[in-house]
Amino acid sequence: MCGIFAYLNYNATRERRHIVELLFNGLRRLEHRGYDSAGISIDADPCRAPVTVSSGAVLPSPPPLVFRQEGKIENLVSSFYHEAVVVELDLELSFTSHAGIAHTRWATHGEPSPINSHPQTSGEGNEFLVVHNGIITNYMDLKETLLKYGFHFESDTDTEVIPKLAKFVHDILNEDLGSDGGDKQVVPFTQIVMDVMRQLEGAYALICKSPYYPNELVACKRGSPLLLGVKETGDMRTDINVESDLSAEGHHGKPKEYYLASDANAIVEHTRRVLVIEDNEVVHMNDGAVHIFKFDSDKSRRLLRPASAQRGLSTLEMEVEQIRKGKFEHFMQKEIHEQPDSLTMTMRGRLIRGGEQKAKGILLGGLKDHLKTIRRSRRILFIGCGTSYNAALAAIPVVEELSGIPVTMEIASDLLDRQGPIYREDTAIFVSQSGETADTLQSLEYAKSKGALCIGITNTVGSAIARGTHLWHPPKCRM
Repeated sequence: MCGIFAYLNYNATRERRHIVELLFNGLRRLEHRGYDSAGISIDADPCRAPVTVSSGAVLPSPPPLVFRQEGKIENLVSSFYHEAVVVELDLELSFTSHAGIAHTRWATHGEPSPINSHPQTSGEGNEFLVVHNGIITNYMDLKETLLKYGFHFESDTDTEVIPKLAKFVHDILNEDLGSDGGDKQVVPFTQIVMDVMRQLEGAYALICKSPYYPNELVACKRGSPLLLGVKETGDMRTDINVESDLSAEGHHGKPKEYYLASDANAIVEHTRRVLVIEDNEVVHMNDGAVHIFKFDSDKSRRLLRPASAQRGLSTLEMEVEQIRKGKFEHFMQKEIHEQPDSLTMTMRGRLIRGGEQKAKGILLGGLKDHLKTIRRSRRILFIGCGTSYNAALAAIPVVEELSGIPVTMEIASDLLDRQGPIYREDTAIFVSQSGETADTLQSLEYAKSKGALCIGITNTVGSAIARGTHLWHPPKCRM
């Protein structure tokens, strides 16, 4: 598990120091997702003339700067400011528009080190940069193919194949279309990313940056969480229409700031207006607009029409104080000590008062319309991973005693591996703190295909599990 974060400002002047600190702070909010190495990429000083790198490629803007360091986020912060002094990087330089990406890593492929940290690059010139959360299962096959075409690999990561594959696709498509590789870009950034997605197997959330496409970001996901936060100066609405408010039409030139993150923790202090990116969606941020495309691996290379155009932004129902460690040394200690308050908040508004102000029952709104179906179930299955599995295991005796229904427990990955039996008469309860656990999500789809009633228990409103279960109702939006 890793954390990815990006910040793009459009027509909103920000100093480089502000941009860098914002990226660092985003990583601090995501450090619970990985803390053995980290990195950021920011724009170099602007240059009006095209830049030729040593590979011979002609870039419309200078190669982005990349800073990576092993250890916790503060190690990266210290090394960045030291290097900024050495290379005389102007931190007071202002950018009207700028796209920065950041990553904090939990090492899965390769030891913690700067070279294995993200952003991973396509090679000299940083023609394509990628931050990645997830695992690419076919990366060795892709690596072998790219080696045959003359690419050189530096890291031990599975991620490095992605930017190199993007460069390979970019060069091939531009040759096919007769592009001279100069200022005129024939191939859209989104098409390159979609062609890369067609080659990838596994779970991922990606954010891609390239000097060929200045002030643009392309993000996509399959099986890993990703949220888009939107902030407009002087506009405090909480619900907007994606097509009219995220597109450039009617809003071109209005100052905007966009945030992409693996977790709402990194966004809530900037804006509460978020869009949860769905699997196989490609998000293109350019010229103050956000366009969403639906990726289909069975389609040809042509771009599809924007998808989900009428989806409204959700409002984050969380406070900044919830994401701060406060007086505690780490987040696990904070969560342990907050258990009494968490239980109180969970039950607030759900207790049915009886005589003498005593509670005579509990009303769980999401369940009340399905109680008859649950009571007729032949069994109840709890499905989860890790500590979610342990929490459900502890709840089994209580649920079994109160319901009178047999209750069983399944580890999500094990259920998938053996294709365990699930029936239409079953009620499957999926437990996940993040609501985005990959194995649990796949188990949810498996249970739905078998016709079982699916219930989600998660801390995260609007997460994939919350939206995918039968008892989830999306937030209403003003259109």
